Amino acid sequence: MDWANGVLKLSSFFAVTIGILVLFVGRRLNKMFAPLREFSIPEPVTGGILFSILIALVYVVADIEIEFDLMARDILLVYFFTTIGINASLKDLLKGGIPLVVLLAITIGYMLVQNFTGISVAAMFGLDSAVGMLGGSVSLIGGHGTAIAWAPRISEGFGVSNAMEIGIACATFGLILASLMGGPIAKFLITRYDLKPDHKEQLDVGVADESQNGDGTITGFDFLDAIFAIHVCAILGFILNEAIAELGLQLPLFVTCLFAGIVITNLIPDAYPRISGTKWPSRKPAIALIADVSLGTFLSMSLMSMQLWTLVDLAGPIFAILGAQFIVAIVVNIFIVFPVMGKNYDAAVVCAGFGGISLGSTPTAMANMSAVSQRYGNSHQAFIIVPLVCAFFIDLANALIIPYFLANF
Repeated sequence: MDWANGVLKLSSFFAVTIGILVLFVGRRLNKMFAPLREFSIPEPVTGGILFSILIALVYVVADIEIEFDLMARDILLVYFFTTIGINASLKDLLKGGIPLVVLLAITIGYMLVQNFTGISVAAMFGLDSAVGMLGGSVSLIGGHGTAIAWAPRISEGFGVSNAMEIGIACATFGLILASLMGGPIAKFLITRYDLKPDHKEQLDVGVADESQNGDGTITGFDFLDAIFAIHVCAILGFILNEAIAELGLQLPLFVTCLFAGIVITNLIPDAYPRISGTKWPSRKPAIALIADVSLGTFLSMSLMSMQLWTLVDLAGPIFAILGAQFIVAIVVNIFIVFPVMGKNYDAAVVCAGFGGISLGSTPTAMANMSAVSQRYGNSHQAFIIVPLVCAFFIDLANALIIPYFLANF
């Protein structure tokens, strides 16, 4: 903890501790208010938005700015996506091949629509098309990372002096809208079409009241075995990430750890002897528990650390752009994603994830799907294809789409 010039900087230890508190608060609020449960609003979203508002009030009333060291948050993201890779079998990947390609095609088409929407609304305010791009795939599907990467180039190349502020503002409000969109869309589709899972599946994220053994318990060795497996995959993922960087391609660490988990899971035979004396922990309750804890705490920390007061001055045009993007995202989700993906329960869960992809981030998509799955039932297919689309292919597509739009519109 450090205090200087009106800024209170909290270390990673305090950030994680407060993140856990935020998660508990969100859980209590969801239990207290039925609409939050009915619309499958993720618990970290409920608590995270509340705390970000409280922190903003502290800044406005007491002129104290609170900053968090978020290094531990990024480690939690690696943990979460490694668990998704560990749970992915080759059979599931082959089964998800066609839906994966279909969802990718829809998403790329949507990215084009998103950019045209941002440019069109910006033009209505007499703003440069580059501002519309900042309210398009640069910050929404791209998220904070892409916005931060592209803002300096847009500022220098197109004279948008506050490009960084606009990009971060759009990414922040987009994250909030995405967090609130997925659950209600899934509930609407599930209720309207009376959808149910084809068969009961163990949760990919989270643990039900009773485990597969029927006693609802996870032993300490189960937990350590899962942690050890995650660390093995993360080490391979780090080595893979470094090798790819040497080739000139930059990928987030969690992406290569996801693929490392997939590779190891599908290469280790079931009978392979392990020092733990157990089978590889794919789809075991301990993995699902770690996935749930990692994702929930990550998202809590992400939302509670939003500095809402920095976004007020940019409200007018940005809210107009985001309002249009929100409407477009809902229409595309309900009238394109859902029917094209099969108009079944899996498609409804995918729609919850697409709500997170369209305006937010990969963790938001996963949190939306997790909240829906814990209420209505799991969709393993959704947890396979959505992260592969939004954690890998989207970044590659965006790297081509953004410069094309900036050069031609």
